[in-house]
Amino acid sequence: MDKPLKTPPPYPIASVDHALRAASILQMEGGATVSQIAERLGVARSTAHRILAMLVYRDFAVRDDDRRYRAGPVLELAAHSQSLVSRLRATALPHLQRVVGLLDETANLIVRTGDTARFIASVECGQALRVGSREGMVFPAHRTTAGLLLLADLSDEELEEVYAPERYRDRPADRPDLGRLRTELERLRRNGFVVNKERSERGLIAIGVPVRDRDGTTLAGLSVSMPSVRYDPHRLQSLVKDLGAAARALEDDLARQR
Repeated sequence: MDKPLKTPPPYPIASVDHALRAASILQMEGGATVSQIAERLGVARSTAHRILAMLVYRDFAVRDDDRRYRAGPVLELAAHSQSLVSRLRATALPHLQRVVGLLDETANLIVRTGDTARFIASVECGQALRVGSREGMVFPAHRTTAGLLLLADLSDEELEEVYAPERYRDRPADRPDLGRLRTELERLRRNGFVVNKERSERGLIAIGVPVRDRDGTTLAGLSVSMPSVRYDPHRLQSLVKDLGAAARALEDDLARQR
């Protein structure tokens, strides 16, 4: 069954939300100071300090000698993955903001880890009815816009390895039909973009394009998400053109950093 459009719970707990967001920042960006966390969460510095202290206590964070906090044992990623994600996110944010300014819809940057897709950056639009930030969230790769873009970069052998039956022994219903998936990925390769119509979440439409390295390897997916009631298929080519321009600009910025 498709997941419903994700909306805040009826009784949100702000402190829990702040802690989860802070943990995501540390995990994906490699580290932050108390002041940086306070600014990102929109809370007082004292509040940010208490949140980080609890994350340290539960091993979700550690504090370095220079008073910066980074992901702890529970969240720690490989050092090279932190570096790549941090660089991608920092470089992509201005481009995402420009996409939002142009299209007035929420923009995202997503990477793949195995059979999952992780949202590493998300910029919301200002419309009252909008798709909220997915930053830090993880979804099955084959059910997300950017996840499909990244899976399309794999060979048949690599795709078989990602979706090997033994990996799904305890959850066989989660394994996609590889024949249908290959057909879809081949169509995606020809088109160069993907349209996700309520595949990951009911009531949501997303359009995405790949962000590639200089050697042509897909590093991430850049997408724009909107409520399905606002999607106009006649605008698809225009949306793809604007997203493609943003992806090329991001690729140029990444290449200049090397």
